[in-house]
Amino acid sequence: MKILVIRMSSIGDVILTTPVLKAFKRKYPEAEIDFVVMEQFKDAISGLKYIDNLITFNKKKDDGIKNIKKFADRLKANKYDYVFDLHAKFRSKIIAKRLGVKTYTYKKRAWWKTLLVKLRLIKYQDDTIIKNYFGAFKEFGIEYIGEDLDFAFEEDPKLEEFKNLPVIAPRASKNTKEWTPEGFGELAKLIYKKYGVKSILIGGKGDIPRCEEINKISENSCIILAGVLSLKESGALLSKAKFLVTNDSGPFHIARGVGCKTFVIFGPTSPGMFDFGENDTLIYANENCSPCSLHGDKSCPKKHFKCMRDIKAENILEIIDKKINWEE
Repeated sequence: MKILVIRMSSIGDVILTTPVLKAFKRKYPEAEIDFVVMEQFKDAISGLKYIDNLITFNKKKDDGIKNIKKFADRLKANKYDYVFDLHAKFRSKIIAKRLGVKTYTYKKRAWWKTLLVKLRLIKYQDDTIIKNYFGAFKEFGIEYIGEDLDFAFEEDPKLEEFKNLPVIAPRASKNTKEWTPEGFGELAKLIYKKYGVKSILIGGKGDIPRCEEINKISENSCIILAGVLSLKESGALLSKAKFLVTNDSGPFHIARGVGCKTFVIFGPTSPGMFDFGENDTLIYANENCSPCSLHGDKSCPKKHFKCMRDIKAENILEIIDKKINWEE
């Protein structure tokens, strides 16, 4: 059996496919699994032993209806038996249709639910993302077994000096999904004052200004590695970290994939999208108006942003101290 799995983006959503891919390969060890992902997100899924071929989609040369069809035509030579569309948007739909083989698509949020959430008439609740991924494989006898995520990386000796330090990933895809710079800065300052260790700030090059702002607020209690580490190196760092504090964002899933203890802050989005494991601690103000968004927004629709502003650094450190043995 030869199958094609399509999940184009983004970092977290790509990593969330790993439990079902692993379960499929366990049940069908002779099956060949190819995976299509956008070029810029390939490091989220590369290096996993149960993916036989990683195929990258380059937006510069492969995008647009005509080029997407050409991309799909190149895939036809692989003679797939089935396609599993775990993205379910126009690019993946065009590719699946062009391949002309039986396609299984994961259950997305109903359009009317999306509309009602956007109109602030209901709060969004549904099955977890990973359960919905498993639903696409139901006919093959693949049952949901939990959120056992994987992220592949190589050991990096240069990261040894950062072993057992706390890590902070302060950015997210949307503004309202981010805890405040003041909160992150104050938390790093409290950790340094109480335990004498600096917190590492990670992210991309575009996150450097925010990290510099946080470090200033923390009174230089941080080490800024944003823009320095690749995605794989960030995973290697997290595998050695004391713990991670992050928003609802890609680093949360990278940390889960490498077994890092994680404190994840949710505000406008629903924690119900995930089943949290023993290493995962949810930090959530549980405001009456939250969750108010499927993916986050540029600004708080009610203008008060209480779901994040009401979360204080002192409270997070108390939660961390209950979970972390600082002497280990």
